[in-house]
Amino acid sequence: MFKGRLSWGRNKAALPVNEADEEQLLAAAMQFNDAALSELYDRYEAKIYGYIYRRSGDQSLAEDLTAQVFLKMLESIQDQKAWRSSFSGWLYRIAHNLLVDTYRREGRHGEVDLEDVSQMAAESQNPEETVAQALDTERLRSAIRRLTEEQAEVVSLRFLEGYSIAEVAGMMNRTEGAIKALQYRAVATLRTLIYEQLQ
Repeated sequence: MFKGRLSWGRNKAALPVNEADEEQLLAAAMQFNDAALSELYDRYEAKIYGYIYRRSGDQSLAEDLTAQVFLKMLESIQDQKAWRSSFSGWLYRIAHNLLVDTYRREGRHGEVDLEDVSQMAAESQNPEETVAQALDTERLRSAIRRLTEEQAEVVSLRFLEGYSIAEVAGMMNRTEGAIKALQYRAVATLRTLIYEQLQ
């Protein structure tokens, strides 16, 4: 995704990071081990980018916010305010918060960029289907933005990222029952919001 690599620049001690389990990797990252930080970046960059891109539909925004997620990770490690339980959940929370802040700051509303649609239509066999799909995707993004922050995060992690209820519960530091309840309410609300958009 990115042309360059973030420069960590503190501890260059060797760590067999390819074989390291996440706990060892995180412990080494807390000591600013370059290899561990790079491995965490390699493991999570595409997932975080995908999460932001699927929520925003904007490649350049997704790239910018993904870089900010990892910069915030470094700042938090320096300030000793890093994750408490789930590292991946913590990264997704940072990504979610950055995206919400961006939308609030810019006052963005769901819009389909006609330039993107025309490019997709040119690549597709059926331009009408391409436009309809782009509009459906944007309706869904717009509806997700109107959910509560927790509901939007559950929907994104469960249905866009494909995590299980147990994994999402660990990431969000909630019980599986709470995640099921959030998911149920979110899906019901989405159904209503999308129906309203079609009227």
